Amino acid sequence: MLYPKNPLAQTVIQLCKAKNIQHIIISPGSRNAPLTIGFTNDPFFTCYSIVDERCAGFFALGIAQQLESPTALVCSSGSALLNYYPAISEAFYSDIPLVVLSADRPNYLIGIGDGQTINQKDVFANHILFSANLKLNFENAPKNPNENEPAIIKSIENKLERILGVKQELDDENETKINTAINKAISAHGPVHINIPFEEPLYETTETLDVKPKVIDIEVKKRKIDDFFIQECYDDWNSYSKKMILIGANQPNKVEQHILDELAKDNSIIVFTETTSNVHNKHFFNSIDKLIAPLSEEDFKKLQPDVLVTFGGLIVSKKIKQFLRKFQPKHHWHIDKKNAYDTFFCLDKHIEATPNQFFNALLPRLTHFVKSDYKPYWSDIKLLREEKHQLYLNEVPFSDFKVFDSILKALPEQTVLQLGNSSTIRYTQLFDLKKTISVFCNRGTSGIDGSTSTAIGCSKANKIPTIFITGDLSFFYDSNALWNNYIPNNFRILLINNQGGGIFRILPGHKNTKKFDTYFETTHNLTAKQLCKMYDFDYDIASNERQLKAQLKVFFEASNQPKLLEIFTPRTLNDDVLLDYFKFIK
Repeated sequence: MLYPKNPLAQTVIQLCKAKNIQHIIISPGSRNAPLTIGFTNDPFFTCYSIVDERCAGFFALGIAQQLESPTALVCSSGSALLNYYPAISEAFYSDIPLVVLSADRPNYLIGIGDGQTINQKDVFANHILFSANLKLNFENAPKNPNENEPAIIKSIENKLERILGVKQELDDENETKINTAINKAISAHGPVHINIPFEEPLYETTETLDVKPKVIDIEVKKRKIDDFFIQECYDDWNSYSKKMILIGANQPNKVEQHILDELAKDNSIIVFTETTSNVHNKHFFNSIDKLIAPLSEEDFKKLQPDVLVTFGGLIVSKKIKQFLRKFQPKHHWHIDKKNAYDTFFCLDKHIEATPNQFFNALLPRLTHFVKSDYKPYWSDIKLLREEKHQLYLNEVPFSDFKVFDSILKALPEQTVLQLGNSSTIRYTQLFDLKKTISVFCNRGTSGIDGSTSTAIGCSKANKIPTIFITGDLSFFYDSNALWNNYIPNNFRILLINNQGGGIFRILPGHKNTKKFDTYFETTHNLTAKQLCKMYDFDYDIASNERQLKAQLKVFFEASNQPKLLEIFTPRTLNDDVLLDYFKFIK
């Protein structure tokens, strides 16, 4: 087997292997040649070539999201690295492990006008768990014109001893930094950056490994929730008759079922779940906006909880955030091992544990349920909302709202659903989903920039089919995602094309003006037809309800190529249908 001759590249690659980082996403370049040679020649690694670094970052994120273990990104020096930033920030706020391996020029070539160089050190400082800036041995540093030795060496006395001593010191320092970075990505679930300077020559290979780096194991810190702390929570829990649990994004099957069943029995508890929470129970409230959007001031006071418990990722529903910021609970507890976001400006307990750990410690202490009509009252309203929801669907014309209803009902069981941001995730939150469907969305930063690339990465990591629902602006923005040789034939894209940024039409502000159309809604006449032809996707369209239902009957069937169904909806009607919906269900 061939190895890169560069010892620093050998060190990085061996430590990635020792830490079981198998999936390596490489963007082409020259400075990263030692890494590319090493990873692609070792059968342990599964390597992918993605030209566009922004797409590569989100593709890697999609794989890591599904495997719940780090993937590695490899790029050349210069601006290539900066294109990872959107995916890095998403990984940072969504707790997804990524290891960025960036090639760099030696330090003496930075800032002197040499080509393809930027200041790569700590470039992701505000959105990274750890930055490892590796160092080169000084053997190849430029000569001082007045001396025969490298400028860094001021004396020739004991030259050999000094070189060997400094080299060993640098090797130890580099190995420690690499170990620390990868361990952090694994243990703290987030992105890390390892910046690696390479001196030319870059393409030399060898048949032997010249280094054997030390492997530093992850320190496992076992945390036990303090008994006094649990008793304090128990006392508060049993003192109040209105308790609300709000669940954000979660991996499927993360919360033990007996906990969910126990919470569902308690009439003093309302459990609000978002589409991305992947938590299901018929007694939970799964369409938050459907319930609370039509509420009056008096209703909000009735819904206002005494205790609010939150866990999971960031919350999609803007309406629940507005409600809980205005009608704050007496207590807000957030359960998370790492983060304690004070989303509602009233956080008083950060429970540094998993939901399973906390509720398994709390629930056995409960000898009785607090008498309350909190959940029964709102359950009745929930039923009324669902009846009105169906009545509205029966009378509205073909529109985004109608399309989401048809699509979500047609989704096959046991599939992975990836959602685009903006309108897509918000419409989906208004509908019921089958319990066997796992749902994901890039809600860390809520950007539209990499949704398609993430979905494709997800589809590559999964054997079960991945279905991606997206809007037109998000899809066209990330169209380079299709420049990818790894898209499975069972991957499906449902593209809802309403000829612009439809979400802006439901936000405050003047619409139907030239400035609005150009700078906010960003109207267009683009279609995905030619992109599908170029990237070998099966392509079909639907422009009315009859066509859509006919297409959905065959769209999810097995095929010899991935498929895209483009659904055209009326641009100037969609916003009225949605806004009227909230009035109607009231």
